[in-house]
Amino acid sequence: MGVLSKKNVLIIIPKSQFCEAELHGVRSVLVQKGVHVVVVSKTGQEARGMNKEKFQPDGTIIDWNRQSGVQGKYHAIVLVGGKGARKSLWDDPIVPQILTDHYRFGSVIGALGSALVVLARASLIAGEIPMPQDEVVQAELESLNAVCIDAPVTCNGTVVCGQGAGSVVNFSQTVFDLMVADEVV
Repeated sequence: MGVLSKKNVLIIIPKSQFCEAELHGVRSVLVQKGVHVVVVSKTGQEARGMNKEKFQPDGTIIDWNRQSGVQGKYHAIVLVGGKGARKSLWDDPIVPQILTDHYRFGSVIGALGSALVVLARASLIAGEIPMPQDEVVQAELESLNAVCIDAPVTCNGTVVCGQGAGSVVNFSQTVFDLMVADEVV
């Protein structure tokens, strides 16, 4: 676990209406495995989830590279969905830059549910992805030429896509396994 304690993961959430199950599921699995996790949102202010749960992010998206305990690139970037992803993540100008920069660096890139649209708009999705449960999200992905299949999680290289809250455990394990595999190489 000593090597993994040096791993940093950035989780980006919508500023409101985030999916609590996705956030807490991914975060808790990674923290339990010894990974340092930083959570940011557009405003950095207390966010309210779809089930009205409050969560205080560690900072703002714009300050992604100025977080305590993190130097250089993150080993993984994970986008959390929820109803708020449409408003605060889909058209955010900074998030795609962070994603493509880290993708080129070799970091693991992941998204769950409605946040999959951000990966598609950043041209980081190649091949098949899980079919989201939200029809609006599915229609947007299909308009971006994404091929949606009935699978909880897909992995293409270092890009991991999860269907949503129901796929959190499998998604988190896949992200973790890719970070561990990177350490062996």
